Amino acid sequence: MTETGAAAAASPPTTEPAIEETGGVLSRPYRALTLGCVSTILLIAFEAMAIGTAMPAAAEALDGVSLYAFAFSAYFTTSLLGMVVSGQWCDRRGPTGPVVAGVAAFSAGLLVSGTAQAMWAFVLGRAAQGVGGGLVIVALYVMVRRAYPERLRPAALASFSAAWVVPSMIGPVIAGTVTEQFGWRWVFLGITVLVVLPLMVMLPPLRRLGESEGAGAGGETAPGARFDGRRLRLAVAVAAGAGLLQFGGQELRWLSLIPVAAGIALLVPSARLLLPRGTFTAARGLPSVIALRALISSAYLSSQSFVPLMLVTQRGLSYTQAGLALAASGGLWALGSWTQSRPWAEPRRLALVRLGTVLIAAGVALTPLVLVDAVPVWTPALTLSVGCFGMGLVTASVGVLVLRLSPPEEAGGNVASLQVCDSLGNVVMLTTVGTLFAALGGDASAAAHEAARAAEVTVGPGAFVAVYVATTVAALFGIVVGGRLRERSPGSAAGAGAGV
Repeated sequence: MTETGAAAAASPPTTEPAIEETGGVLSRPYRALTLGCVSTILLIAFEAMAIGTAMPAAAEALDGVSLYAFAFSAYFTTSLLGMVVSGQWCDRRGPTGPVVAGVAAFSAGLLVSGTAQAMWAFVLGRAAQGVGGGLVIVALYVMVRRAYPERLRPAALASFSAAWVVPSMIGPVIAGTVTEQFGWRWVFLGITVLVVLPLMVMLPPLRRLGESEGAGAGGETAPGARFDGRRLRLAVAVAAGAGLLQFGGQELRWLSLIPVAAGIALLVPSARLLLPRGTFTAARGLPSVIALRALISSAYLSSQSFVPLMLVTQRGLSYTQAGLALAASGGLWALGSWTQSRPWAEPRRLALVRLGTVLIAAGVALTPLVLVDAVPVWTPALTLSVGCFGMGLVTASVGVLVLRLSPPEEAGGNVASLQVCDSLGNVVMLTTVGTLFAALGGDASAAAHEAARAAEVTVGPGAFVAVYVATTVAALFGIVVGGRLRERSPGSAAGAGAGV
């Protein structure tokens, strides 16, 4: 990729959708596109939230407990590849093709998993879902860049974040009810047809967008350009390295060091070449924007995943009671996203990002105070709410900044880098804290899947302290990186090119 000038961050891109300048994301020109996108994300989010509830029943029915973890890692590993392919596809042909192909792959994966008669087939279906999810999420971000004017992009991305709220609160409950009443297969088969409906709604405006791109307006696409085989090979290496790292980090055995070492050897150099130059050193501008997403996402989500087990084992709550701490904070994420989308927030976007990173760090650092008996048991609900509001401010703003810093012909690649870095940050952090947790006497599998009852889990508070020390360090780094989003001078490079 070519480097992006700092002027791109200071002013909106010159290439804007040529449609009316008034109205919001639900006004007539954008309504079908917005509803289709939000509905697609809603169903993908529901499946992501529901899988944890249905997986134990699926693994037991298919006699595949030994492959349990692969059902999760297969999705993550193939989604990385899907993200990179989608980025190149969008830059060359526009987002229509990746959206259609992604929905088709996701739906086919649901069908394969829902009808699987063996665990290996179930895992294969999950891998197909990962490819589809990776294709879709990048393409939808690029679509926001090309279909919406600058003033509506924060609101469009806020609606994407809001689409995760309802599934995060009721997805596991619905999935559990469906599993008990109808069987685990219907958790997958029930979404197979539904996920196609949003595509039908947004396909007409997507086609119109594709026609305008095909005409060459604004140089948005590069028809006929070939895929970059080198980037695809790097993406395969990153995905394979991430998979090996997850596999090796599951158990504390000396033999586990072999896949961990192999994963690091594949992951680190490949990611360095795949992501924009300066990402790992938080160079000012676009590299810091992408690095910030990985830091705050890995810090907050890893912290959140250990809260239920901590409340159950240390404070004696049931899993249902502990889950309320997560449900109570879900709406604050959407509120933070909505706040950054207001017109008054645009000139204060960088300040809002800094505020958000401070709130995230405070939420992560204060959550383990519940380990002290004198601290009220509802404390994590409050601290997670603070962090969730910060996540809403930062994640949507980071998406806006990436789109603003990217020339039209590079938006797909940069959005793909954002999503890849986010996913890599999460897998590295989860592997790290899971290993620390297990080494200090915790049960990492129970933390990940909440499959053990409190009476069967003996975990000392030190294991949780180690988890939250690691996530707090990442969150504090996020505050530092959040101050490096503005480029030093108009003549400095944004660092959008891939490292060599």
